[in-house]
Amino acid sequence: MALVMGDLGKDRESSLADGYLYRFGQFVLDSRKRTLFRADSPVSVTPKAFDVLHFLVQNPNRLVTKEELLQAVWGDTFVEEGNLTQYISHLRKALGDNSEDTRLIVTIARKGYQFTGDVTVAEAPDTPRQAAIQVSTAESALADTQTALQSHTDEAVPKARVHWGKAAVVGVSAALLLVISFVSWRHFGGMTPPRSQKIMLAVLPFENLTGDPSKEYLADGLTEETISQLGRLNPDQLGVIARTSVMGYKYKDERLDQIGRDLSVQYVLENSLRESGNHIRLTTQLIQVKDQTHLWSQDYDYPVKDFLTVEDDLSKAVAHEIRVRLTSKQQAELAQSHPVNPEAFDAYLQGYSFFQRNTNKDADMAAKYYERATQLDPSYALAWVGLSRTRNRQANIAQIPAEEGHRLARDAVERALSLNPNLAEAHAQMGRIKRLVDFDWAGADASIQRAVELEPGNPENVRLASFSAAMLGRFDEGLQLARRAVDLDPLNSHSWEQLGETEFFMGQLDEAAADSKKALELNPDIVSAHTSLSQIYVMQGRPQDALREIERVGDDPMRTFLYAITYQALGQKKESDAVLGEYIAKYHASDAYQIAEVYAFRSQSDEAFEWLDRAYAQRDPGLIATKVAPLLKNLHGDPRYAAFLKKLNLPI
Repeated sequence: MALVMGDLGKDRESSLADGYLYRFGQFVLDSRKRTLFRADSPVSVTPKAFDVLHFLVQNPNRLVTKEELLQAVWGDTFVEEGNLTQYISHLRKALGDNSEDTRLIVTIARKGYQFTGDVTVAEAPDTPRQAAIQVSTAESALADTQTALQSHTDEAVPKARVHWGKAAVVGVSAALLLVISFVSWRHFGGMTPPRSQKIMLAVLPFENLTGDPSKEYLADGLTEETISQLGRLNPDQLGVIARTSVMGYKYKDERLDQIGRDLSVQYVLENSLRESGNHIRLTTQLIQVKDQTHLWSQDYDYPVKDFLTVEDDLSKAVAHEIRVRLTSKQQAELAQSHPVNPEAFDAYLQGYSFFQRNTNKDADMAAKYYERATQLDPSYALAWVGLSRTRNRQANIAQIPAEEGHRLARDAVERALSLNPNLAEAHAQMGRIKRLVDFDWAGADASIQRAVELEPGNPENVRLASFSAAMLGRFDEGLQLARRAVDLDPLNSHSWEQLGETEFFMGQLDEAAADSKKALELNPDIVSAHTSLSQIYVMQGRPQDALREIERVGDDPMRTFLYAITYQALGQKKESDAVLGEYIAKYHASDAYQIAEVYAFRSQSDEAFEWLDRAYAQRDPGLIATKVAPLLKNLHGDPRYAAFLKKLNLPI
């Protein structure tokens, strides 16, 4: 027998009414009479909000997933996730749940909620309390509908039907960007951030709710695309936390307020990915961290096989609304369409997923997928950049001959730049090639600076620029950029290691040690941080501490190099000679620059310059640090040093 909606509502209510009183703090919830009191005063909540609260107090101090809550309150009736967030917001207001320290309903990022109050349970009396507020079943539908629709009416925009297909990047990322841009402008645009502080946003990893683990690459790729797109939006006012820092929360049940503290953000964007038939549904929610208010949420359905570009009313409306916050150039870029073959987009995301794993086998797989993306869509500039980076990696790990790999990498990035001269990733990659292959430090610096100009919110490019500036002796600029990279990617060990290394080159040894230790807290296996810290201890006159740190260095050549300088600092010349001899015997063909550093530290200038010349002949990438390396300071007064800098085209 079919049930009408009113009967269905009664059925759910009867299943939730367990006949108990739930006391928490000043509140009493009577499940039989469906009332909520604070002290002796009634609190007005809608029926469905009451049901949500009832289920939460039945399950205190544990994670209640969104799916579990939706099932308990609505059963098999389809309800959009965004409606649930509105009920949670309604409850928080009703409970006065605004204090971070005493919050009753806590958001667990990407998962659900936790009721943190101490709940005591007693049997409910038969007599209803005087002045109790009850919402009848007849009022339920209207009240619930009103609550579901209360979503910042001044921000309401038409719900979009966005197409998946020929404009895949536009259809997923750009459409999402436009919506988020609109919300960002509405919520951030009226704010004036502190003089030294941006408004910061974290885009949490897309949660794969398709039920298909093989779709993880799609969820991760969409996370990266969304971060990248938002990072280009009003970068002077809005900072977006980098992928590396947010991906750590992918499998964690972390409280939203803790994420806010970890990342120093005021806003979080939660996202999920579902699949139904030939449609993909994206759900996105903007949350203010300080009070966990859901400012805005929206669902988007993408027909997988729809080859139309995005030309819906929502995109037009949002593009119009944000013009006042964008330069004319930014407006033009937002309005411009960049159609991409959907299969090429999928292959690109697969390639990106393998590239991020950073193993020899995965480099080969990444190359295959990137190559497939460029074959399916030869105009896909970003895929050419991915292919270029992978060819470089394959050359560096001897998976393909070095000369061939570097040639293929250069050809691919030049193709990307010809297709899109304003692609930041392409300029950054050209900078890597100029630095590591061409020894064109100035040219590399110019390319990397251009990448940062185009995409100032990309921490990888900012780290590249910081390293380049420091190596060329522009320490203040390098330090400023290193700190910016930490702000954008605070949980990335490489950001902290870069900051520590820059401070080391500047002679700020205490600060360098502290930041290198921070890098190691985040990743105890980062070899470069152990290496930097060992050298810092040597320069601080703490060689015994350096010896203990060297034991943690997992790279054998680097460990041998560090022992050679540390024994010298200890005055144990015989031991230093023995280790240096071993180092030369094993690694003379690849580590000439480091051998020169050891001789320079030992004040053996003739040998140091001999090995610097060998490093030049070997195209040793370490030579970029010749101007600033602390271990080479004993050479600075020798006229051969200035001549060598000139030979390297480094500033004197």
